[in-house]
Amino acid sequence: MPLYESVFIVRQDVTAAQVDALADSFAKIVDENGGSIQRREYWGLRSLSYRIKKNRKAHYVLFNLDAPPASVHEMERNMRLNEDVLRYMTIRIEKMRDEPSPIMQGKGDRERERADRTGRGGRGRDDSRFGDRDRDRDRDRDRDRDRGSDRSGVDNTD
Repeated sequence: MPLYESVFIVRQDVTAAQVDALADSFAKIVDENGGSIQRREYWGLRSLSYRIKKNRKAHYVLFNLDAPPASVHEMERNMRLNEDVLRYMTIRIEKMRDEPSPIMQGKGDRERERADRTGRGGRGRDDSRFGDRDRDRDRDRDRDRDRGSDRSGVDNTD
């Protein structure tokens, strides 16, 4: 049977549980028509590049399918009929990937970066909300001293 990769996006006001139920219904359609879902990934609620039907965000779901063309057509027909599905795209592929999709790999990278950021030093919670505040204050004080005046505008040179 041919191999397919299908991604569909669902409106932002639908809950993750409803998206999961929707994906289950599409998987059931594929199974009933002689196909199988090899992999299913929920990419989460993501921002859209541009507004689609007044939505700025959407839930993304990926299917890797091993199914006959009739099964894929039936799944796409049901996606067109469902008003919660904003867009879908199904492409035929030569072979299935063993590793997770690049989107899922990117999520792991982002979590590692966050963990790295929490452990960095340098800034405390005291008066150093702005990184160069102390250095700027010292520089201004040194400049004023070199000019011979303090910050109040009174000339100290006699």
